[in-house]
Amino acid sequence: MAKPRVRIYTDYKSPYAFVANKRLFELEEKHGVELEWLPYTLRIPEFMGTVEERTPHFWRKVRYAYMDARRYANAQGLTMNGPRRIYDAFYSSAGMLFAQRHGLFRPYHDTVFRRFWSHDLEIDELSDISGVIADVGGSQKDFEAYVNGPARDEHDRIIDEAEALGVFGVPTRVFNGELFWGGDRIDMLIERIKQPRDDRGGAGKPASSLRRPLPPRRARCH
Repeated sequence: MAKPRVRIYTDYKSPYAFVANKRLFELEEKHGVELEWLPYTLRIPEFMGTVEERTPHFWRKVRYAYMDARRYANAQGLTMNGPRRIYDAFYSSAGMLFAQRHGLFRPYHDTVFRRFWSHDLEIDELSDISGVIADVGGSQKDFEAYVNGPARDEHDRIIDEAEALGVFGVPTRVFNGELFWGGDRIDMLIERIKQPRDDRGGAGKPASSLRRPLPPRRARCH
């Protein structure tokens, strides 16, 4: 019997994606699911607005979010320093896809998260991400050829497919077409894996009538 598949959208610059990692990998280790990791590269100005548009209310919310995420990080013995600026995470997302294809995903993934949140890695510098690829056993030359070749089109297609599913932030999990956003929804996802329901979203409505099918995977990313 095939393992249940959970698709995970993540972004290396998201504090909540960082602190959710441990429990997400436990889905695989403890609950027998297959994880499919894909990038959802957050476009900060799009969902936060420009710096000039941000109100005092917004900044209070941001300060709380980082404080809250840091509590989760501290509980796991993780270092989480606030980001020094606004980052474009495309190179790190491309590195995720490249690492998956070359059997290097977990060391790459753990290294990028750990070093970025320790202020030891600039995820929007190609040379920094190429260096991580080399450190975990990959080819720096091949990675840079990928970045300068098909990476952008593949990355953008994945983002478009995610948004067609309704994805708007990270970490988001997709299971049987149903979305679970945020670290505080992992327990709900576990219950759904253990006991798939036919009435989600409305009494008496079968799941098949409510579920949006996943788009065809024209290019597998692992």
